Amino acid sequence: MRVLYFAWVRERIGMGEEMVTPPADVRTVADLVTWLAARSDGHAAAFAEPARLRAAVDQDFVALDHVVAGAREVAIFPPVTGG
Repeated sequence: MRVLYFAWVRERIGMGEEMVTPPADVRTVADLVTWLAARSDGHAAAFAEPARLRAAVDQDFVALDHVVAGAREVAIFPPVTGG
């Protein structure tokens, strides 16, 4: 699975994307975030407040309880604002 990071999430982790193979017990985006948080101090800092995160699975915006089984790409980013 390709995981993309944007804005301050990317800055804290120190990379814009990575390929991962989460274990079978990672079923939702929230599970993925919890699992990723253990990968490094940067990941832990980026994912310390999951409620501040937004996600897209295969380029569709989703809630953090969305299932990731079969997903090719998951993007994680802070809330987006605009005018």
